[in-house]
Amino acid sequence: MKVRITPLNFASALFLFLAFYVWMYGAKTVGMQVKQLGTAIGWIFLFFALAVSFLDVMLRNFFPETKKIWIVELSFITLTAIIFLIVR
Repeated sequence: MKVRITPLNFASALFLFLAFYVWMYGAKTVGMQVKQLGTAIGWIFLFFALAVSFLDVMLRNFFPETKKIWIVELSFITLTAIIFLIVR
């Protein structure tokens, strides 16, 4: 099996890092005022990491070429960021 690095791999690694960082140091380090929500936020980041990795596996099945995967996944990340900024 050929190992391909994609943008969603980086995103899932970032979410895993954030989940463990919040579990280790608490939610106050990421800007939360309430310390007790650290565990819940860690679980949310872990859920995001699992969802993003599942989406990455699905997109790998639809697009066999690495160049197309990069274009689609970068478009997805950009669209998600734009929607986040609009809602915020």
